[in-house]
Amino acid sequence: MDARQHDDGRRPGTGVQTEQVVLVDPAGNAIGSHDKHTVHGADTPLHLGFSCYIFDDRDRLLVTRRSLHKRTFGGVWTNSVCGHPAPGETLRAAVMRRVRRELGLAIGLPRLVLADFSYYASMHSIAENELCPVLVAHALGSRPHLDPDEVADLQWEPWTRFASQVASGERIVSPWCREQVEALAGLGDSPDRWPNASPGLLPAAVRW
Repeated sequence: MDARQHDDGRRPGTGVQTEQVVLVDPAGNAIGSHDKHTVHGADTPLHLGFSCYIFDDRDRLLVTRRSLHKRTFGGVWTNSVCGHPAPGETLRAAVMRRVRRELGLAIGLPRLVLADFSYYASMHSIAENELCPVLVAHALGSRPHLDPDEVADLQWEPWTRFASQVASGERIVSPWCREQVEALAGLGDSPDRWPNASPGLLPAAVRW
């Protein structure tokens, strides 16, 4: 374990409890943990994340703009919500926790649709480096209450139009969202009919 990993979840020298992310090797096995607030840098270690795409009953996708305060890709439009499972936390619990915190929105139980998605992206010498399963969920309301430290703005977009605009380059989104939208579009035009991915294809470190 390198000097950046703190399995007790405390920031060195402060005794303050911090959020932790799960570090993994390329095969998806857990190899330690790291303070979420400092994990991203020029040489970000590979870690677990997730992306969730939230839809309403009209197949409109909730698209969010990342807060300008975010260290990575601040101000960039992206999918509904992203985050990191904490050590020992199940993937679905992590998604629902993050949705409540960032969006103040209730959702149904998330479904796994891309189990083995991963990506690397860099902006202003700050990198994202994640094994990042992709889930979908349905909103149980349409009036989010945004955390301004996480989300600057939102839009509800018809899925087929959004996917087409991302594919054509007309709509600029985060690098991971662009790759995910391409993969999701290959599953069909109706998010309700996207097949469930097998949890057995998730990285070994993920608790389903």
